[in-house]
Amino acid sequence: MGPMEHPTSASAVQAARDVRVVFSRLRRRLREAHDTRELTPSQTAVLSRLDKDGPASTSDLAAAERVRPQSMAATLAALDERGLIQRHPDPADGRRQLISLSPAARTFIDDNRQAREEWLARAMHDHFTEDERQTVIHAMTLLDKLTRP
Repeated sequence: MGPMEHPTSASAVQAARDVRVVFSRLRRRLREAHDTRELTPSQTAVLSRLDKDGPASTSDLAAAERVRPQSMAATLAALDERGLIQRHPDPADGRRQLISLSPAARTFIDDNRQAREEWLARAMHDHFTEDERQTVIHAMTLLDKLTRP
């Protein structure tokens, strides 16, 4: 062990494993709780990125998702066929197109987000006591600390 390394407690290792496993299962359950219109994971990822980060070029999306531009073009073509994206000339560079969410995509994302939240709230209401729900709220506050600089 070098001078800057510190041993990791067994409880930290166990907590990290448990959080990863439970979040993975919860993510799957949340996906099952809403209509994905048979979107692929890569299509869903692009919609989420456009929702979060706003309009982007095909090459920017490819870099952000770590895929080849040709793969991103195919993903965008499938989303375009479903009417979930719009293409506009980039005001800063007329040779480039910016991809953004269509109004239909906004409705789709909002409806699915609401369905997932309603499913999770109902599940927590049905399966947890008030004290258990308060414990979850406290745990989320602690986990949120990990996401801050």
